[in-house]
Amino acid sequence: MNEHPYYDAREARPVDERLAEQLSTVREVLKHARERSRYWGQALADVEPQSIQSLADMARVPLTRKADIPGRQAEDPPFGGMEAAPMSELAHVFQSPGPIFEAAETKGDYWRFGRAFWAAGLRPGQLVHNTFSYHLTPAGMMMDSGARAVGCPVFPAGIGNTDVQVEAIERLRPQVYGGTPSFLKALLDKGTELGRDVSSIDRALVGGEPLSGALRQEMSGRGVRVLQAFATAELGLVAFESESLDGLIADEDVLLEVVRPGSGDPVAAGEVGEMVVTVLRAGAFPVIRFATGDLTAFLPGPSPCGRTAPRIKGWMGRANQTTKVKGMFVTPEQINTIMARHPEISRARLVVTRDNEKDAMSLQVESTISDSAFAGQVAETLQAVTKMRGQVQIKGAGELPNDGKVIADERSFD
Repeated sequence: MNEHPYYDAREARPVDERLAEQLSTVREVLKHARERSRYWGQALADVEPQSIQSLADMARVPLTRKADIPGRQAEDPPFGGMEAAPMSELAHVFQSPGPIFEAAETKGDYWRFGRAFWAAGLRPGQLVHNTFSYHLTPAGMMMDSGARAVGCPVFPAGIGNTDVQVEAIERLRPQVYGGTPSFLKALLDKGTELGRDVSSIDRALVGGEPLSGALRQEMSGRGVRVLQAFATAELGLVAFESESLDGLIADEDVLLEVVRPGSGDPVAAGEVGEMVVTVLRAGAFPVIRFATGDLTAFLPGPSPCGRTAPRIKGWMGRANQTTKVKGMFVTPEQINTIMARHPEISRARLVVTRDNEKDAMSLQVESTISDSAFAGQVAETLQAVTKMRGQVQIKGAGELPNDGKVIADERSFD
C-alpha cells in the first residue's frame, strides 16, 4: 500500500525538471498529431515540433476552441479529423453537449483521476459511491477508472433514485462520494429525511459545477471533507485540490496556460485569462492548446502541501464574452486586434452601456501614452474594426479590474 503523501514522486519534483519533461513530451505530441491526424496535420502545418523549446514558444501553436468543435465534427464526421487512430483502436466513444464526440483508448485511468482521488484522501480498498452518469458522457467512467487505479471498488450509482441510493449507502457503507456537490447535499438530505444512516461517507471528490464555500462548510459540519477537481470530457483531469485547500494544482500530465481572451497570448502572472490545456499524451485523440472557454488565473508559488505543479484559482467564469451592440456582434478577438495595432496598449476592456435607450461603447485601455491624439487614433481603430463608433478612455497601469473581462456588458433593460 502506498503510504506516501503524494500519488507519485512526480508531484514534488523540481519545477524546472517538470517543465523540461513536459516540453519534451509536447514535441512528441506535436509530431505524432501532425503525422497521424487530418485536422492536426493542417492546423500544425506551420509549427515545427522541435522549435518548441520554452513555454513562451507555445504561443506559436494555434488554439483549438471547444466552441468550434461541434461544427467541425458535423462537417467531417465523426471526430472532425482530430483522431489519430482508426475506430478499431478505440475503447469507447462518448457524446457531450454540443454535441461533441470524444474517443477514449483502452488504458487504465485514461482520464488520470487517480491523482485527484489520492489527494482527496482515497486509499486502496475503500468503496467509492460514484454518482456521475455512465451514459453518453464520460464523467462516470472518469471517476470509476480513477478509483480503480487507486485500488478501490466502485458502486456505479449514477444520478437520480435518491431513495434507492441512500438505502445502498446505509448497507454498503462507502467511505467516499464522487459526483457533483449539489447531489451530495441531496443524498445527505434524503438520508436525514428517510432516517437512513449515511454517515459512512466522510470524504468527497466533486466536480461538474462550482463548489461554494457555504456548501463546503455545510458538508464539513455534517462530517464530510469535500475537495474538488476541474476536468472536461476532452481533457480529463486538469487540476485538483489538496488538503491545503489553497487553489487547484495542475495535473502532472497536462501543460496548462492562461491566455488573454480572444488571443493565444499568455497573460501576466496572476492576471485572469482563458484556460488553455495541452494533454501530454501522444495517443489516438490528441488535444493540443485546447481553449476551454473558462476563465482562471495562476497563483504564485507552490502549494503549501508540497506539490510543485502550477496552481490556479479555479473556475472564474466564461471567456466567451461576445456581445451584440447596436444589432452587431462585438468579440474579444476584435479587441485583441485593436491591441495588436497599438502595441502601447497593455490591457483593454470594452464597456457597453445604455444611454437614453441607445447602446454606447467605451474602450478603456491601459497605456503609457495618455494624450488626446493617441486616444483619437485608438478610437479610429475601434470604429474600423467593429464598424461602430465609441469613446476611448486612457487608464494608468493596474487601473482596469483583473477579472478576465475583455468586454463588459453593463446595460440594464429593466
